[in-house]
Amino acid sequence: MKLLTDSPILKMKISLPGLKEHLIRRDRLLQDMAAGHKGQLTTVIAPAGYGKSTLLAQWAHETDERSAWVSLDERDNDPVRFWRYVTASLASILPKPQGARLMHHTQLLPSASIESFLDTLISELYEDSEPLNLILEDLHSIHSSTIHGGISYLIDYLPEHIHLLISSRTELPFPTIKGVVNHEVHLIGMKQLEFTYEETERLFRHASNGGHPILTPMELDTLRNQTEGWVTGLQLAVITMRTGSALEGFVDDMKGNPLLVSKYLFQEVVSKLSPDVFSFLLQTAVLSELHPQVCDAVTDLSDSRPMLEELQKLNLFLVPLDEHQTFFRYHHLFSQFLLDLLQREFRVEYTKRHRLAGQYYASVGSMDEAIDHTLSAQDFGHALNLLEQHMQSVLELGEIATLLKWFDRIPSSYPMTPEMSLAHAFVLVLTGDLERSERMLSLIEEACAALESSDRREQLMSSILFVRSNLVFLNGDFGKWFAFSEGILDNLMPDNPMYYQFDYNRRELYVRRTSLGMKGALSADTERIAHLFTGVLESHGWAHSLMNLYVKQSLCEGYYEWNRLAECRQLLVQIRNAPPAKETMGLFVPLHITEARLFAAEGKFHLAHYALDEACSAAHARKSSLWLAPLKAVRSLIFIREGRIAEARKEVAELPVAVKDKPAYSRETEYLVLVRMLGRQRRETEALRLLELLKPQAEREQQRSSIIEITSLQALLEHQRGQRQQSLQLLGEALRVGAQNGYVRTFLDEGEDMRQLLQLYSSRLGQEDGLSLEELQTLEYARTLMKFFPGYSEADISSAGTSQQTLPEQLNRNEMNLLHLIRQGAANKQMAAALGLSEGTIRVYLSRLYGKLGVTTRTQALIKAQSLNLLED
Repeated sequence: MKLLTDSPILKMKISLPGLKEHLIRRDRLLQDMAAGHKGQLTTVIAPAGYGKSTLLAQWAHETDERSAWVSLDERDNDPVRFWRYVTASLASILPKPQGARLMHHTQLLPSASIESFLDTLISELYEDSEPLNLILEDLHSIHSSTIHGGISYLIDYLPEHIHLLISSRTELPFPTIKGVVNHEVHLIGMKQLEFTYEETERLFRHASNGGHPILTPMELDTLRNQTEGWVTGLQLAVITMRTGSALEGFVDDMKGNPLLVSKYLFQEVVSKLSPDVFSFLLQTAVLSELHPQVCDAVTDLSDSRPMLEELQKLNLFLVPLDEHQTFFRYHHLFSQFLLDLLQREFRVEYTKRHRLAGQYYASVGSMDEAIDHTLSAQDFGHALNLLEQHMQSVLELGEIATLLKWFDRIPSSYPMTPEMSLAHAFVLVLTGDLERSERMLSLIEEACAALESSDRREQLMSSILFVRSNLVFLNGDFGKWFAFSEGILDNLMPDNPMYYQFDYNRRELYVRRTSLGMKGALSADTERIAHLFTGVLESHGWAHSLMNLYVKQSLCEGYYEWNRLAECRQLLVQIRNAPPAKETMGLFVPLHITEARLFAAEGKFHLAHYALDEACSAAHARKSSLWLAPLKAVRSLIFIREGRIAEARKEVAELPVAVKDKPAYSRETEYLVLVRMLGRQRRETEALRLLELLKPQAEREQQRSSIIEITSLQALLEHQRGQRQQSLQLLGEALRVGAQNGYVRTFLDEGEDMRQLLQLYSSRLGQEDGLSLEELQTLEYARTLMKFFPGYSEADISSAGTSQQTLPEQLNRNEMNLLHLIRQGAANKQMAAALGLSEGTIRVYLSRLYGKLGVTTRTQALIKAQSLNLLED
């Protein structure tokens, strides 16, 4: 994956840190961690300078288990970035195929909820049963409540073979009391991290090059007591001794809060360094990573290697970031001291070094770091230029929160161009900040109106229209959108393609399931708005913009659901002929799936498979493997509709889903075809379990189409296993949601079993008195749906409204017994044993029973018998 191989910064963040030479091994703590490792979570919580990261690194290096490491900082408060980094870390230690699948799942973000992404991540982690540690270093850097909620969710559902270890300066921002009570959370705090006398003695023995301690036992004890075992304080004492200073003054200085006096002590240490070393420390203080190349770029040196080696020898709070000790960082406390000193007393240097760092990172393509440093240098003009270059890439990654953070770091007083102000407004729209984005758009429109008539002005107006086009699907203010669109006279496309070529769909098989498609909402209003919207865009010559094509595809899918197949076909042709449809998989795949379903509805199954073949070939050619499993699932559905069950079963067997899974929302299509196949195999209980787990996820995502489909399948399966009342209740639930949106094909595509269940529902509800308005509307909707089924006649509706249905030939006692056994789910062999007949005779009797009822399957026989009131509840 690009993310894993092309980003040196990311590699450092997810690489296991190296260990310093002569590191004090903390056996008692390592043993304590091993004892607490049987639980789910280990937390290491203490103020800065207590050796939290070092302890976790020691643990990770010494354990036989695999360890995924993530070093966190303030820049990781973007939920998409945070979970992408966590996923990348996990992927780096898992087998390559599984790691690649994990990274593919990050494309769910940010369109799906964090919980849906985590469901998918957790589901993948269950595939690997070997022990694994996930280590999150410096969680106190994360203040995003969305990320906190995600970590809490992850802890609740982590597989047993995965242990989470977290270091933080502050208490965890989510509850762990339950875990402590259940012995699932192991706590290591400040008191445990304090150096003991024995550890202090070993530290000073190493400092004296392996000889006897140069301090007496009493001095060591006094020093340990005065520092209260604070690791950083003891390290400062070692450095103080090396500079030739007496420890008496140091011990006196340590009286009071160690963290408050640490800056003073750091000052004492650096004041005794050579000018060259001191200058290097200040010049590199702005860096979060140290290696020769970046140090050469930021400092006045042409070769920084000797200086980095000198810092290692001096043991000046240099922390290795990799096992080869080629990348380093300063200890967090020391780094903050240097930064404060640089900013307070050397302000010009502070700005210069940040600017040089920004130039270096831009030259090597590390644009995130380049923008951060340039903003810190307050070179806002250059920062905006970098942001303009990099914005499209960040949008493609879905890291909208990061973009917003950068824009918000630019002072409101800075004279930003209307174009970049519009980019800021676009980011606000994408984050859902409707009030602020509307306010900013109004100001940009005023600035635009003040410009003289020119191509720039018209392009800017066009860009505003596209940004407002995104906003209108969130705030519903179509009046303002239409009014603004009428003021655009020319057909100039915006100069920035990100507005009209933004890819709204990374993974959904149907565009109407995206936010642009209003998550499956269908109504006459949405149809009218879509036509007006696309009409305006096309009148300005923007027929081939991605936004226009995505709206059309969503409408096209709506027409299929409404069973308006001719209109669906007409739109399909328009979209297919647009060049972007061939280049954008998020459009290409839904287009071909809709075409396949349309062909299947017309009975042209060979053409349906051809359409799916086209989509699969494109996915292979573009190495977009994430589409392949869903396409295979759709092909299975087509096979089922054809009656080619053996072929469908073969396709389902190759899907990455299993009966015993905890199903994830991201694989809903695959699980629903598995459910249908289980139903065919009379494994209703297993199928219903999967649906019960999928339904809350669909409700959480507010996906109407999923809710209707899942509830309809629940109704069919409950009826198949003889739970008539539960079945009719579930069907009523699906019909109520379906009626609100005019859904037809979701019911119609389930075939004859659904038709008979609708007929039974209509019959039962039609016999009841005192129906509510909602029940009457649902009843009418059920009767309307029945008219769409093949072979419909008015007699079906009239028979559904009365209980006085009769058979041409009455059933005999054996046939009635067979019906009851069918209701119980008995197989032929069980029927034969129950009735004292041979299996051959049972087959003959079943054939006669089907003939009398006018059906061909057990499910149809059960539905027909219940509609005739032949079976009691």
